[in-house]
Amino acid sequence: MNNNIARLAALALGIALVFPAAAAVVPPGTQLHPTQTLIRNNGSEPETLDPAVAESVGANNITRDLFEGLTANDGDGKIVPGVAESWKQTNSLTWVFKLRQDAKWSNGDPVTAQDCVYGIRRFLDPKTASTYSATYGVFILNGKEAATGKKPVTEVGVKALDKYTLEIKTPFPVAFLPSLMSNNNLGPIHQASVEKLGREWTKPGNMVSNGAFTLKEWQVNSRVVIEKNPHYWDAKNVQLTRVTYLGVEDGNADVKLFESGQNEMVYQLPPGTYEEAKKKFPQDVRNAPMLGIRYYSYQTQNPAFKDVRVRKALSMVLDRDILSQRITADGQTPAYGLIVKGMEGADMVEYDWAKWPMAKKVEEAKKLLAEAGVKPGTKYTFSYNTSEYHKKMAIFAQSEWKTKLGVAIELEAMEFKVLLKKRHDGAFQMARNGFIADYNDATNFLALVRCDSDQNNNFNCNRKAEEIIHQAEQSDDPGKRKALLTQATRMIMEDYPIIPLVQYSLPRLVKSYVGGYSLRNAQDRFRSKDLYIIKH
Repeated sequence: MNNNIARLAALALGIALVFPAAAAVVPPGTQLHPTQTLIRNNGSEPETLDPAVAESVGANNITRDLFEGLTANDGDGKIVPGVAESWKQTNSLTWVFKLRQDAKWSNGDPVTAQDCVYGIRRFLDPKTASTYSATYGVFILNGKEAATGKKPVTEVGVKALDKYTLEIKTPFPVAFLPSLMSNNNLGPIHQASVEKLGREWTKPGNMVSNGAFTLKEWQVNSRVVIEKNPHYWDAKNVQLTRVTYLGVEDGNADVKLFESGQNEMVYQLPPGTYEEAKKKFPQDVRNAPMLGIRYYSYQTQNPAFKDVRVRKALSMVLDRDILSQRITADGQTPAYGLIVKGMEGADMVEYDWAKWPMAKKVEEAKKLLAEAGVKPGTKYTFSYNTSEYHKKMAIFAQSEWKTKLGVAIELEAMEFKVLLKKRHDGAFQMARNGFIADYNDATNFLALVRCDSDQNNNFNCNRKAEEIIHQAEQSDDPGKRKALLTQATRMIMEDYPIIPLVQYSLPRLVKSYVGGYSLRNAQDRFRSKDLYIIKH
């Protein structure tokens, strides 16, 4: 039997699934450098280091090193044990996780099932104000109700059966729950620290964490430094002793730091530099497709974008081929839908006009704008975070809309954390956006456009599609579930709440002596515990 069939058989029998522990795998004969330190750019200043509240990729990169959930992603992106050494599904709505008894907090306290109960309840508590609480809470019994204040967090379906056994109940079958639990938003939290220190608990010297590293230093708008945690259960297999995360947003500055040896992992190559980088740094270029999408959000409740014809017109005329081949020019592929290649749980659905000649798209778009009463010279504002990459994409879109439709776009640049707030507050007309999968299922991407989802920055709501998604969630028939989610996706796409642009890849530079960096990690989740420095 292949692995998937074996796992399904095990689930049907209620057999505990036990997996080998995973850490940095150093190939035989590899000589390690005597100094195991790494400097990696993180692309932006983290908005928080509280795993329950972390939203951005940058913040989660760091919290993934500081904290560990029930499960984790290894270097290849596969789900492996974290705090839980095994798990089983006792019925279609109940999962039981067995915690490893050697898991400890950085102060030496044992990590218990009650810590997991506290962490999940705290995450779902409206007082915590996590922007993911309802998104993930929907998969835990009474989780969404707790996140929206309709039920107390004590009624959430998580329970410590004993010191090292955690039970999680779901409101409907959630086959991907082990994958979902790899997100540290749902991980254990050291209750005594939070209750004693309040908001100060995430500062260096205060934070008690359970990951492979501990927080040593946090210089705002400069760097976050972490060091190996001697209390971590798998510390003997963790090679790096110190990791420095830089918060450089400028891609060109990022590359210059790499060239001068002050950075060993570039977050992302600037647009249009990929081919040049391959020639200049042939041993250091890394690139692979990811489960992610770059897109632009409309604020659909803003008077300028309430009319779906306007939203459709602007989406139609953006030439994704030119964008991917000449502007970003880094291996990303055009996207004409919400679901990207490699995503499970729904089929890829593209707009029927995707393959039309551009002239036909422009003609139809002009008709739509005319019908909506939009005159040439109409102005819209586009918000994006300060970055040469996003600026270049925005200027391209600005030019497309001006030359093809006569629409004027005012570009508005800001720090990433400011853009995050602006999007959540709905204080924008159009905004740059992007998403990398938190788990491999279509519901993860649908959270970006679902009614009442805290990840929905476009404020569109299709109740008919929502009912179909609800039907899919209740089904334990994978084929029926996939067909329903595909149908719902198509319906929401016809509302044009977003402009899909390209499927992510993250072209970057990584020093050739950084071992453990895999091109099979489609969610871009690189734990520092899986990396090591080769003698050079």
